[in-house]
Amino acid sequence: MSKHKLEEIPVNVVNDQGEFEEISLYAKHRKVYPRWINGLFNKWRIFFVIGTQLFFYGMPWLTIHGRQALLFDLAQHKFYIFWLVFFPQDFIYLTAILLLSAIGLFVWTSVGGRLWCGYACPQTVYTEIFLWIEKWVEGDRPARIKLDNGTLNARKLRLKTFKHTLWLALSLWTGFTFVGFFTPIKDLWAETWLLNLSPWEIFWVFFYGFATYGNAGWLREQVCKYMCPYARFQSAMFDADTLIISYDTERGEPRGAHKRNVIPKTTGDCIDCTLCVQVCPTGIDIRDGLQYECIGCAACIDACDEVMVKVGTPKGLIRYTTENALKHDYPESDFWVHIRRPRVLLYGGVLLLIALATTISLFLRQPLKLDVDRDRGSLSRETPDGLIENSYRLKLENATETPREFIIRAEGLPHLQIIAPNGGRLKVEAAGMADLGFTLQTEPENTHSGSQPVKIIAIAADDPTTRIEAKTSFYGKSVQP
Repeated sequence: MSKHKLEEIPVNVVNDQGEFEEISLYAKHRKVYPRWINGLFNKWRIFFVIGTQLFFYGMPWLTIHGRQALLFDLAQHKFYIFWLVFFPQDFIYLTAILLLSAIGLFVWTSVGGRLWCGYACPQTVYTEIFLWIEKWVEGDRPARIKLDNGTLNARKLRLKTFKHTLWLALSLWTGFTFVGFFTPIKDLWAETWLLNLSPWEIFWVFFYGFATYGNAGWLREQVCKYMCPYARFQSAMFDADTLIISYDTERGEPRGAHKRNVIPKTTGDCIDCTLCVQVCPTGIDIRDGLQYECIGCAACIDACDEVMVKVGTPKGLIRYTTENALKHDYPESDFWVHIRRPRVLLYGGVLLLIALATTISLFLRQPLKLDVDRDRGSLSRETPDGLIENSYRLKLENATETPREFIIRAEGLPHLQIIAPNGGRLKVEAAGMADLGFTLQTEPENTHSGSQPVKIIAIAADDPTTRIEAKTSFYGKSVQP
């Protein structure tokens, strides 16, 4: 089977006249050759491509406090997000970020349709970059079609090899950068030159790199049309007041060619030049109405406006508008008034609540965390001195960028003593975690049978007002001989 063709399976069906008619369940895939177009929305696409890629490729090299500003260090179980340090116990914040992203996308889609797909989706962005490379190497749409349809010769082989070399180089650098968000990228760079990368680092560099190469270089619009689930469930978030790219049928039909500034009464403004189809990255005809393949990139708007200027008719035959505005239910200038509708308010309210809860939680988040576990192997035991003793394991987490030293104390029972290495002093590195094994002892007369609550307190050596506590229990009656 050809890379760009799907097998055609003929099926006999009965038509309206009661006769058998052969149809195909699968159509041959036709490669899409988007034409380059200038215009306002194309400038916005360029802006977003450059902006998103400056963030992606540049962020791993940005340092704060001597470490990588954005790093998900899986090996050390630490996550650095600018000035914040998170540990696996803070997984709830990752959940909040994912929820905010998802619901934010719902809000945006309800208001502005698939603008995310058209301008900032990674598939769209990398497809656009690969198309830039393809246009630079092979030329614009007519030249690319001619090259692909021509026989294989030295020029075609040279151009194709050069193009794919650039694609692969960019893809592998993309895979390297992706891994740099999980392994400090400066260490990764040094290990690459020394050929000392770990197997998983090699795997993910090549996996992400070839995924980029395949999706942006070969599959392109097929990812949006057949693989991305967003195209399928977007209709659940659309309504008649959602901003979409629309062709003004009332103004454009019937189609027909005409001279500049001369519009025959028998035709509409559309001259049927098909430029709106030629520039579309998914290869659809927007004049057929809203389709799930449309990613909202507005390339057709730029192309149509350019043609309208040339023939002397107003811009906007294809434009961003809403279904209700297109039906003249309200002026298009009143779009902003209709944003305040139940669907948007519901999504927006949920988004605001989650954002507010996450912000408050981050503001109240304690950078120091203390956790104490009893030795469950024995409830209590008696020492040679006749004291009652319990064993514990303490973990102290320091989410600040400064190393700290703490003094461990215990409260809750009379004459409760803590027996620990280094006199109960514990050092914790910046953005680190330390543990300590210790025991608590007291005289038998200070306890009673069963569990009694006690507190373990960690006091900062350099600032006695900095105290963190953890509750645990002390068993006063030995259950072992």
